[in-house]
Amino acid sequence: MKHYFDRMKPTGVCPPRKPVSKIIWSWIGAFAGIYLVALIGKYTGLAGVNNVFLIGSFGASAVLVYGAPMADFSQPRNIVGGHFISAIVGVTISMLVKDPLLASAMAVSLAIVAMHFTRTLHPPGGATALIAVIGGEKIHQLGYAYVLYPVLLGAVIMMLVALLVNNLSTNPKRHYPVYWV
Repeated sequence: MKHYFDRMKPTGVCPPRKPVSKIIWSWIGAFAGIYLVALIGKYTGLAGVNNVFLIGSFGASAVLVYGAPMADFSQPRNIVGGHFISAIVGVTISMLVKDPLLASAMAVSLAIVAMHFTRTLHPPGGATALIAVIGGEKIHQLGYAYVLYPVLLGAVIMMLVALLVNNLSTNPKRHYPVYWV
């Protein structure tokens, strides 16, 4: 048992704060990405769901694609594929499993498995799957349309903004993407 707790002892130190320029580019990207998704949701009114177009998992995606654009989780195949696959899993589980506690656990865990198998692991995808289960009546009424709008369209918009903003920086170490497929 002692060995188990020994594994919880830190082996490193907290990394230094990122340079102010990187923080500013992260802010610009996150602001532009979230604002654009929200605007499109507000003014398109597709399927009458403009109130649910901006889902919470997009906030976590913004942290990754604008704050850590070089990370594996932030790459285009991960942000778009991870959200898309997780939404399919979440909607399917929501329709098949009526117990919300069981459905929540199944949606998130199976979304992780599906993202692993498809090499599209994007941590906010777990939230996308969970939102399909616990998101309320407006989300449930969408059914599989949730996969396309807001999830797929929102993820594509966030990725396009990441392409634009992350490549505007003059820092040669800040570019996007590292890989496409």
